[in-house]
Amino acid sequence: MNDSGSAPRIRPVVGGRGPARERALHLLYEADLTSSDGPSVLAGQVVAADRYAEQLVNGVHDNLAEIDGTIAALLPDGWAMGRLATLDRTILRVAVYELAHCDDVPTGVVLSEAVSLAETYGTDDSPRFVNGLLAAAAARVRSDPEPEVPVV
Repeated sequence: MNDSGSAPRIRPVVGGRGPARERALHLLYEADLTSSDGPSVLAGQVVAADRYAEQLVNGVHDNLAEIDGTIAALLPDGWAMGRLATLDRTILRVAVYELAHCDDVPTGVVLSEAVSLAETYGTDDSPRFVNGLLAAAAARVRSDPEPEVPVV
C-alpha cells in the first residue's frame, strides 16, 4: 500500500497505439458493464495504462454525449444506441473520439484499427458494421479529407 492507502500503481508497458486502443477498449467495456465510468476504472488499475490509452478513455468519457450523438445519427432507421452490442458500441466510441479529436491519426488507421478490434472481439457481422458506420462518421467529423496520394 502507498501513503494514500491504495494499491501502488505499476508503470505501464509501452507497446504503441494499437495495444493502447485495445487496452482502452477493455477499460471502457469494463466501465460500461459495471455502470461505472472510464476514469474510475483507470484509477483502479494496478498496472497503469499507457498515456494514449488514458487519453482515449478520458476523451471518450469527456465527450460521450457528442460521440454518442454522432453514432446515433448514423444508425439505421429504427435503431437506438441500446440495440448495439456493448463491444461494438465501445469500439465505435473509441474510433469516433479519435476521428473527432485526434487529428494526428489518419482516418484509414482509425478505421483499420477499429475493424481489427471488431474482428478480434466482435461477432461475424461486427467488422462490416463498424467499417460502414465509421466511414460515414469520418465523412461527418473530419472536415478536411486526407489528401490523395498521387500515383507515380
